[in-house]
Amino acid sequence: MLHVSQRGAAMPLSPYRKLTPFADAAKQRGVHVHHLNIGQPDMETPPAMLAAVQQADLRVLEYSHAAGHASYRQKLARYYRQAGIGVEAEDILVTTGGSEAILFALLSCLNPGDELIVPEPFYGAYTAFAVAADVRIVPVTSTLEEGFALPPVAAFEQRITPRTRAILLCNPNNPTGHVYSRAELEQLLGLCQRHHLYLLSDEAYREFCYDGAYVSALHLPGAEEHVVILDTISKRYSACGARLGAFVTKNKAVLGAAFRFAQMRISPPGLAQLLGEAAADLPADYFQHTKAEYQARRDLLVNRLRELPGVRCPVPGGAFYVMAHLPIDDAERFAQWLLEDFEYQGQTVMVSPAAGFYATPGLGRQQVRLAYVINQHDLEQAINCLAAALHVYPGRKRPQMERILNG
Repeated sequence: MLHVSQRGAAMPLSPYRKLTPFADAAKQRGVHVHHLNIGQPDMETPPAMLAAVQQADLRVLEYSHAAGHASYRQKLARYYRQAGIGVEAEDILVTTGGSEAILFALLSCLNPGDELIVPEPFYGAYTAFAVAADVRIVPVTSTLEEGFALPPVAAFEQRITPRTRAILLCNPNNPTGHVYSRAELEQLLGLCQRHHLYLLSDEAYREFCYDGAYVSALHLPGAEEHVVILDTISKRYSACGARLGAFVTKNKAVLGAAFRFAQMRISPPGLAQLLGEAAADLPADYFQHTKAEYQARRDLLVNRLRELPGVRCPVPGGAFYVMAHLPIDDAERFAQWLLEDFEYQGQTVMVSPAAGFYATPGLGRQQVRLAYVINQHDLEQAINCLAAALHVYPGRKRPQMERILNG
């Protein structure tokens, strides 16, 4: 009898795509689905980026260097230096999306069976990358009540074993929107220095910090040998389909290992690098409008959610996600019910059940992640749907009963 591999069997479904068949069926019934489940921005991709591909004078679409075109890496290094991250083109490996950067980091820094400490809730795909690299995620739980702030560094230290090799952090955080402070990052870097660990810093949402200054892990003194930045153009330029990312480190041994993995896949996407070069040439004030729009959406969503009985959510400081506690029995059941059995004025809403963002069993069962990636008018309509749904959902918990059950 034939069997798939253990790795293939262990690969989890995407926590934000697993309900897609139910959304497709709802659309076929004529129901309009507001997608708050996935971080696909509705912002227009800058026309200059698209024009760079449309107007390219190419006779042969050839391989680039395995590390990416030198011209793009030079422009990318300039972008990082403008953000206060002192790197050169030689410190950058262009990747096929941020996803490949994450996978290259796990493959380059950890051995099979090693442990990776990650504050939870975390980006759901980390679990899949860990399965692919045969490493084990060790979670350290942050809580909604604390605004998903970084747990005490002592909680990280308690989880270090002889198999621990790295700490992985997403800053600003997906799914919580928490922005880690310089003090929090310095504590983590100090821990990594004491225990000879890597600090893997996923900085996909760097440009979207609303209430304070952004701090990169590579801003910190003494970070050079320990830090690997994992990056992508997907979110900041609304170019998710380009599949263009970056692996950035001053550690030459780690960069060399990642480069050998990069040679295995020959080269990163050629047309996407044309997009990337055009992005690097955008004016310095490009992000002002998009950042202001996302902040307005955040404020709208948080204010409306906090008006709903039994709903709790912190104010996210960055990215474009809100993690909310709902007065329901089970978020997975609720999310499927929204798509199968509910509509309000011909509309419904698709959310991401939060259990898929936790490694600890049982956590996140009454939480959802909501992505404020649709325009404010549609976002209002989506919240109206959510409010109506919570009013009639059969598994709704009354706030006073919920307080009793939660102690």
